[in-house]
Amino acid sequence: MDDVQDERGDAAPVVLVIDGNSLVHRSFHAQARTASHTADGRPCWAVRGLLMQLVAAVDRIRPAAVVVGFDDPGKSVRRDRWPTYKATRVDKLDSLIDQLQCAVEVLRELGVAVVVPPGLEADDVLASTAAQAARLGATAVVVTSDRDAFALIDDTTRVLRIINGGVEASPLMNADRLVMLLGIRPEQYRDYAALRGDPSDNLPGVRGIGPRTAARLLQEFGSAAAAFADRDAVRTKFGAGLAAKLADPAARAAWELNCQVMTMHADVPMDLDLVAGPGVLPLPADAVARVFREHQLVWSVNEALCVLASADPDRLEQPRAPLPSWIEPSDGFARPRLPKLPARRPEPAQLSLFD
Repeated sequence: MDDVQDERGDAAPVVLVIDGNSLVHRSFHAQARTASHTADGRPCWAVRGLLMQLVAAVDRIRPAAVVVGFDDPGKSVRRDRWPTYKATRVDKLDSLIDQLQCAVEVLRELGVAVVVPPGLEADDVLASTAAQAARLGATAVVVTSDRDAFALIDDTTRVLRIINGGVEASPLMNADRLVMLLGIRPEQYRDYAALRGDPSDNLPGVRGIGPRTAARLLQEFGSAAAAFADRDAVRTKFGAGLAAKLADPAARAAWELNCQVMTMHADVPMDLDLVAGPGVLPLPADAVARVFREHQLVWSVNEALCVLASADPDRLEQPRAPLPSWIEPSDGFARPRLPKLPARRPEPAQLSLFD
């Protein structure tokens, strides 16, 4: 990433802030076939995936501190205010609920700063951490698979958007890359998302306006409010059909509602201390070794100690355990190791930012 320089000319410290719900959900589905459990019988495959992605993200970004945010599982300010928000989602499986709670406990045991804001969501932790990091003269890298985090991108905040292929294959998004991807600036992303809508959160967009039309409107007018305010110009540049859609009172109501629901809280109380606070690296080596062994990540203990606890690899007492034959370690997810065919080389995988 482009380093932000402080007044002394040194690279500013980086805070890695992780969307815990997002990564646990991805790992829950990606590793479900392993059905891994701890020695005391608790499901742990999603927690294992989260731990491996934590190591990969820290190794790639090299932050000064790590913060992980989770949704409040018991209360939602947004659902209380807007009862239809996420109303169409099915209930979480008990094994997922258990692992979300377990992830909070495990990360705290590691020494990572974990924030579960009362009534709020992981997104609010991301926004609040990024804001406080900037006030402390640091930069932030947000780790999530949720595109809503694009709204947080600015001069001091980047987004590592997790896609298929794991941390190593995921793009580190800044303002210029967002323009290349979607044709809009970060400060326009909330308008873009509000116009388009988000079916997964039960937030319908403006009828008849999809991602491309939303981006074109924002490129032309700068904001959705300006487009709604100048329907004559919309008619001239885009035609009577789109102008009529924006003239419908339901269109503006949908956009305004979505903007309110999608706005992240940037004022979650944070005790961010980049010198000696929770989450400051290196983490305690004994905690790292214990947690990884308890979750059957024996072959990754040495790597975790080096990355998270700054251990000297030449002084580690136990050599790295050999990988089981069915593990591919490249992205932290267990999958069958395919035989290599000497007659032809495989084509590189085609990855999409929208995966």
